[in-house]
Amino acid sequence: MDFSNESRVLHRCSAQVLDIGNLLLLSLWHLVHSIISICNFTLDIANVLESYLISSGLLGRYKSLHIAKLRYLAIVIESEEAYQTSKIIELLQWLEAVGVKHVCLYDKEGILKKSKDFILENLDGAIWFQDAHENNVLLDQQHMTLEFVSFSDGKEAVAKAANVLFMKYSKSGVTDQNQKEKIFTESQMSEALKTVGSGGPEPDLLLVYGPARCHLGFPAWRIKYTEIV
Repeated sequence: MDFSNESRVLHRCSAQVLDIGNLLLLSLWHLVHSIISICNFTLDIANVLESYLISSGLLGRYKSLHIAKLRYLAIVIESEEAYQTSKIIELLQWLEAVGVKHVCLYDKEGILKKSKDFILENLDGAIWFQDAHENNVLLDQQHMTLEFVSFSDGKEAVAKAANVLFMKYSKSGVTDQNQKEKIFTESQMSEALKTVGSGGPEPDLLLVYGPARCHLGFPAWRIKYTEIV
């Protein structure tokens, strides 16, 4: 018996079987990848079409979003994205179409603050948060209110608010006798933040718009109970 010939034949058969198996696995992988790609593409087209129909008023608003529970929405936008004002306006128009009326826009560099007037002019009926009636701003469902926040509304705003409180209590003549007592409360600090223009309400939901996966310095005391997505 020629064992060497038989081993060569067996080796060739094993190699052929292995090649066929690899080819089948590769074909299966391409098939699965193609199916997933087609499904994702179909879903993207469906989402774009649905957004267009909702924005144009041809389709009713989302019924499962419970927009009434979303009283105040905050959106974190990277500085590079903030320069694309037209896309920001489209985003706000879509939010208004689905029923979101009160939005806080944040970018670290304050680019959106500089574009405030342009954005407000291109949104029908939108008003600046600071111009709205303070007590009823979140109850107003007739107008879209926009707040513009930047990094300067963080630690810098706290320092300014602390200075306001210091000046207030220094003028009120606080004596050494009552220094041991609490000089100011959280509500007084909130009032001082409003005085320096950084005292908006706490958002119910904070959305990160763009590639960033953090709040990029959004005032921390305003998101104690906020859900971040």
